[in-house]
Formats: sequence, C-alpha cells, structure tokens
Amino acid sequence: MNNPKIVSGFSKLSKRGKLRWLAENFFNNPEEVARELKSFWYGDPQKQKIFDEFSENTISNYYLPYGICPNVMINNEVYCVPMVIEESSVVAAASSAAKFWLDRGGFKTEVISTKKVGQVHFEWQGDGKKLQHLMPQIRQQIHADTAHITCNMKKRGGGIVDIKLVDMTHLEDNYYQLNISFETCDSMGANFINSTLEEAARILKNFMSTQAGLNQKERELTIIMAILSNYTPECLVRASVECKVEELGTFSDGDMSAETFAYKFEKALKIASIDTYRATTHNKGIFNGIDSVVIATGNDFRAVEACGHAYAARDGQYRSLSFCEVKDGVFSFWLDIPLAIGTVGGLTNLHPLAKRSLEMMGNPTANELMKIIATVGLAQNFAAVRSLVTTGIQKGHMKMHLMNILNHLEATEKEVKEAIIYFADKLVSFTAVREFLQLLRTAPYGMQLPTPILLYNEKSMRK
Repeated sequence: MNNPKIVSGFSKLSKRGKLRWLAENFFNNPEEVARELKSFWYGDPQKQKIFDEFSENTISNYYLPYGICPNVMINNEVYCVPMVIEESSVVAAASSAAKFWLDRGGFKTEVISTKKVGQVHFEWQGDGKKLQHLMPQIRQQIHADTAHITCNMKKRGGGIVDIKLVDMTHLEDNYYQLNISFETCDSMGANFINSTLEEAARILKNFMSTQAGLNQKERELTIIMAILSNYTPECLVRASVECKVEELGTFSDGDMSAETFAYKFEKALKIASIDTYRATTHNKGIFNGIDSVVIATGNDFRAVEACGHAYAARDGQYRSLSFCEVKDGVFSFWLDIPLAIGTVGGLTNLHPLAKRSLEMMGNPTANELMKIIATVGLAQNFAAVRSLVTTGIQKGHMKMHLMNILNHLEATEKEVKEAIIYFADKLVSFTAVREFLQLLRTAPYGMQLPTPILLYNEKSMRK
C-alpha cells in the first residue's frame, strides 16, 4: 500500500529521521513543527540521550511545571516537597494547607506495612487438598531455587516474605494462584519481583512434574502467567492532622466559626464515604497531590493511582480515602493510602530532576517518601474540602486559572496587569476575561474605563 502515513521500520530511523517523517506526513507546516519539537530537546546531548532511552520512538521532550510546596512539617521535621503538575491551584492549595497545619503541630505519619504482592497464575487438574498438602515442599523449593535472585535483596533486609496457595476453582475451572509477598526495602522492586515470580513458576512446574505420588494428569501443570500485582493493600501509610476545634480559627473572612467549619468538613467527608460520585472527585483531589510528588521523584504514578482506586473500592463500593472525626472538641483528619514506591533504581537514579527531588527532601528512604507523599495528598485534600465548605472551589481555582486564560487569549504584559487588578474581586471565567480584553483593546481613547483599570494607570503614572 503506497500511503505515506504508513511506515515500515520506524523504530530503526534516527531521532531526526523519525521527526522528519512525522512532520512531513502529519503537519501542514513541517519545518515549523520540526523546529518547535527540536526546541524542547535537552541542551546537553548526553543528558538528552538518557531521556531518549527512557521510552521508545522518542522525538522530543514534554515539559510540565516543576514547583515546590514549602513548610511541610511531618513528625516535627520540615520538608520542601517538589510537585510536578500542570493543573492550576494544586501547588498553591497544598502550600496553603501545609502552612495552615504548620502552626497547629504539623502532620503525623506512620507506615503501617510495606508488603508487595506477586502472583503465579496456573491451571491444575487434581484434588486441591493434594496441592495444599504439597505446599510446604513447594515453598522450600522456591526459597532455595530463587536464592540467586533474592540474595542481594535479602542482604538489604528484603526478599520473599510469604508464599500462599489460593484456590480459585469456584470461579474458574482448575484455576489456582501462588500469591507471593515481598519486601523490597528502598526499591519499588518491579523487576526484582517479576524475575522472582517467573523463576517460581518454572520451579512449580518442574516440582509437580517429578512427584511420584501423583498420577500423570496431576503432574501436568499449566502456567498461565507470572506477574506482580499493583494492588498492594499491605503497603500502607497513614497521614493525619489533629487539633482542638477552636484552634482551627475562623473562615470566610470571619463569617464562619471554627465549630461550623468542623461540622461542615466532617459532613463533607461522610458524603464522600457514602456517595461514589462525590468520592471519585474527592479522591481525584487527593491524587492531585500524590501524583505530583510521585512524578517528581521518578516513580510510577499510574501504578500508584490504580492501587489507590482499587483500595478505595475494597469493600465493594468506591469510597473516600480520607476520613474526618470531630469528637470531644477535637478535629481529626486522616488518610490511609497504599503506596508502593522506591528511592533507588529506575528513573529515581536516571532522571536528573528525580535525583534533585530526593536530595531536596534529604534523600529519604522508601518509607520516609511514603510518608511525604501521603502527607501532600492529605494537605491537598484538606485545602480542597476547606474551599468547598467555605468560599466554594471556583474562587481560588479560577484566580489561579486566570493566567492560563490570559495566555490563551495572547494578552500583553500590560493587559495581564490590568486583568489581575480588574478580577481581584470578580468571578473569573473564560467569557468574562475575553470580554474584558475586548473592551480594553477596542475602547476609544479617553473612554471611561472600569475603575480598577483607572487605578492601575494612576499607580503606573505615580511610579
């Protein structure tokens, strides 16, 4: 088929060759597109080579803002936390919540458990009781024959923690699992776990084929697959804040008392626990904070999200990941979240900003990083719910979004300054900003302009 949009051997082309083919076949202005995409290449060719090798068929880099959240006090230690996210107001909200709780004792955290899970899925036609009877020998064999893979992890205090047989034949004929739990210390451990699992699958198959006490059919075991699970409910961390209700202060410029705020906040969390529609948006806000730190440290935000959402639905209904209780005059707010992350290996060692992110936080262990990530998730959640039960979410969010709208409408530096003053006490929307700029751009010389504009011009003249 002679179609220029279909390519053979694309992966073998040079980076420039890939870019040239893309620009010439999918854009009307190929030279401009090629120049633009090249402009995002890293200045240092050696560092760019590292980026190119993270993935396949790379033609450029995709930039996201790299911000910081200061004043994050966790267990009486203050951190400055990196956050990579493009959504307006997330970093500002987390920073505001961090500052709020800095004056009230900060955040408390604890790692509850750190087990990660892998599975060997297989089919076996036989009496499940026989298989269960053989499990002590199977465990011993797997531990012995995977030693060449697990020895280094064992030296660091990790390795295989447990091996369990799971009978799934009530759901699928002849279907069983070996559930193997791991401790991977400061490594996320995906490659280590998968290598061990594949070896365990081979060991299991060979073991069964040599058992004299089984008939020919029972000696035949079919491995379906061996793979880690991103659902790690036993790799769990808790972050919390607590203070007396009166110490919360007032809200909405003094119009809302601490008692009213605490009542509405607790009610909002109960709603997120019983209503899936609310819980989904509520947890998305938590992951605004969590994902941004996970990305900044070179960890896998997709795995973290998948695990967190599965955990939120662990009882059969999707619910809030955070909780609030107001009891005996004390406001308590906490988050339980499974986080399988690492501080060694993978992008954490390769990506230059991931390394700087970890250095910024004092080169934390995996357990310490779990605590930091959970804390930022809780801080982000507190800020979001605080806005919802007081001023509403749009006031703060759209103020932060104002710059995005102005950039979209190609506002000049002078127009940006005018807009910031004009919308200081007004609701921001795309339509309102567009109409304001139209007025600003088309108003005849000497026309009476909105008061904020006159104020800005007077200030400029005085300077």
